[in-house]
Amino acid sequence: MNEIPGSPQQGTPSSAPNSPSTSSEGTDVTWDDVEKELATPNPSPVVDESVFSDDSFSENSSARFPQGSFHESLNPSSPLMLVETAFLASAASLIWLVNFYFPMGPILRLFFSVPIALLYLRWGNRAAWMGTLVSGLLLSVLMGPPRSLLYIMPFGLMGVLLGLLWRRKASWAVSISIGALLGAIGFFFRVWLISLLLGDDLWQYTTIQITDLIDWICVRLNLAFQPSLPLIQALMLVMIFVNNLIYLFVVHLVCWFLFDRLRNPIPRPPKWVQVIMEYEEK
Repeated sequence: MNEIPGSPQQGTPSSAPNSPSTSSEGTDVTWDDVEKELATPNPSPVVDESVFSDDSFSENSSARFPQGSFHESLNPSSPLMLVETAFLASAASLIWLVNFYFPMGPILRLFFSVPIALLYLRWGNRAAWMGTLVSGLLLSVLMGPPRSLLYIMPFGLMGVLLGLLWRRKASWAVSISIGALLGAIGFFFRVWLISLLLGDDLWQYTTIQITDLIDWICVRLNLAFQPSLPLIQALMLVMIFVNNLIYLFVVHLVCWFLFDRLRNPIPRPPKWVQVIMEYEEK
């Protein structure tokens, strides 16, 4: 019988389909070589148990996350940034929402801009603006666009501003002054927006009513004082700015104690504040 050309002969290596093939250098590899290689024990790695001790772990963690520079060790491209941005933006919106429907005095108002400022300290400029935008969009869905604008201006922008100044190690005098100026602008933005929605000038109406009230008091007390409208408006401007100065100072105190425990400290307060608060640097 004629053989088929090119068919493998019996006993050649190609007749055993499960046998290992030759290497690139032409050396035959048999199952005995494979079993011998698998039977050879690999040396187990030596684990240094001192690495897992409490002292070394604290040293490694302190070297990796030094005090006061925790945000510098975070990677801005990490998914953790998106998680914290969404969480803190939701927290800021929830604080505003709860305070609007269940006002608790000035307690919750102190935390309006804190989540956005914390975002800036931990993740930088992009995360803070994303958090402000997400808070505004969430509040616009829950409460309507006008009330969301009242949060963004000034409290959302104030959080970005405070985070920027604190990350650049600005002094308390600088950050409080600039923040108070932004708060005063936000007050007049609120008056303008509400006046636009109501169709009446609330600033003019309020100052006229206050002028008439002071004039009536002076007449009743027989005081030789005639209040003028420009004088009353100037006094109101001063009172609004002073009120924002006090508000920003208390916000700085809250963030000073809170952010130190979150390992994102803000610049140290003046010496007289530390003396009053009985604070000692560790």
